[in-house]
Amino acid sequence: MNSLKPMLLTSLKSYDRAQFVKDVTAGIIVAIIALPLSIALALASGVGPEAGIFTAIVAGFVISALGGSSVQIAGPTAAFATIVAGIVAKDGLDGLVISTILAGIFLILMGFCHFGSLIKFIPYTITTGFTSGIAVTIVIGQLKDFFGITYPAGVKPIETTEKFKAFAENISTINTDALIVGIVSLAILIISPMLLKRIPGSLIAVIVGSLMVQFLPLKVSTIGNLYTISNSLPSFHLPEVNVHIVQNAIPNAFTIAVLAAIESLLSCVVADGMINGKHRSDMELVAQGAGNIASALFGGIPATGAIARTAANIKNGGRTPVAGIVHSVTLVIVLVVLMPFAGMIPMPTIAAILFIVAYNMCQWRTFTHLVRTAPKSDIIVLFTTFLLTILFDLVVAIEIGMVLACLLFIKRMSEETHVDSWVYVDDDTPDVDEQLKELPLQIRVYEITGPLFFGAADAIEHIVVKDFTRCLVLRMRSVPAIDSTAMNALFNLTKVCENKGITLVFSHVNKQPLNVMKKSGFVDLVGRENFCSNISAALKHAEELIQ
Repeated sequence: MNSLKPMLLTSLKSYDRAQFVKDVTAGIIVAIIALPLSIALALASGVGPEAGIFTAIVAGFVISALGGSSVQIAGPTAAFATIVAGIVAKDGLDGLVISTILAGIFLILMGFCHFGSLIKFIPYTITTGFTSGIAVTIVIGQLKDFFGITYPAGVKPIETTEKFKAFAENISTINTDALIVGIVSLAILIISPMLLKRIPGSLIAVIVGSLMVQFLPLKVSTIGNLYTISNSLPSFHLPEVNVHIVQNAIPNAFTIAVLAAIESLLSCVVADGMINGKHRSDMELVAQGAGNIASALFGGIPATGAIARTAANIKNGGRTPVAGIVHSVTLVIVLVVLMPFAGMIPMPTIAAILFIVAYNMCQWRTFTHLVRTAPKSDIIVLFTTFLLTILFDLVVAIEIGMVLACLLFIKRMSEETHVDSWVYVDDDTPDVDEQLKELPLQIRVYEITGPLFFGAADAIEHIVVKDFTRCLVLRMRSVPAIDSTAMNALFNLTKVCENKGITLVFSHVNKQPLNVMKKSGFVDLVGRENFCSNISAALKHAEELIQ
């Protein structure tokens, strides 16, 4: 099927030398951008610096080669940082590997089951809420390194609230030297994009920060002080597997899979708008799954499509998956040649880079716009997801956010469903429709508006018949859908009418409700002759019945 065909095969059909040059150039530039980001995100995830580069190399290569987007650049992203850090702290590296492999399997299954289009059913308020929440957790997690705070022996906070509490309790241990490096790095990251369009600000900040620590009398922790640096290539590692670890990994794997699917497909949509193209969502999910499995087996962490790196690829001329492959190959060369120098990078510089990453992903403008303009129910979902992401974790935030969004949607839809009786009139009632005057009292007409589902099935109970009623007409032209709960309410109404000797007549029943009624045997119960195409026919039939 075309939806499960890698975009690389399509792109190479009309490939030429000019595009190859553009792809190579774009791939190299994106690799330069990805280098400091990959290291920073790996450290924020609680793993070694090389794990971030392994992820960008392995997952980046696989996802570009198999992906459903021609310009997607994949690698570690900020969205996974807090999730990965929590998994590593609780279940160790093997727990992370198993969670990532399971997530990859889930993603592949999602792709083959054509779930790519179903991601759109996750409300925008939930994605905005947890994205903003993740940004806050990243900032809180980096406060320690930015300010050079020292924690007492044995204090290793895991949860975001614990990290903030530990930071506040030890604020007196602030390191002025670290703060100076952090502020200079942050200033470079903010100012450099305004002055230097081609050179990534993160690379300049890394170079300047490293030189400050090496040549100025500043006592600041560097990556080399805290981690063992290796320039060896990614090697295959199969974790120890047991039932207990797998059981613990399933919820984490589901979270990683859902987040990877959302972020990668969102990146694809953004990229489509920039190149006027169209991605293959199902193939992209399969590629994301394969990329995450490969990343986990070769020492990496979860990966997904990176919007910022994808945009940089497009802006620098990348138009085919070759650019993503070149980006991975370039990082292999950088890993072998330059990785030992990564030990010189100061931790406050890493924190400053992650501050900018958090700012870019927080969507504060979107957040405030939603607060100002969205319905109250959407604002409740937004804040609930945002706060739960910070106070607990992403799993809880998405689960409760989705349940809350569904409940509020059901409530809102149920309020749109109502049953209205036609007004009974006599010769003394002013300003009424002539047709209503002509209706015999034995005929009672109700008009139902909105979907009849379990959240609105009680609307049927509002139908009241009089002692003199002999025919009840239900006008259903504005009922687009009906479910089994509402059908049960209609069956009950039929019993009431039968006991009182009242005949039910239906007017203008739409396709879906009519199919449900036929399948349930309701049409045969009421009588096919009592289903009319419009209100005029229904009223005429009712008059014939009472006569």
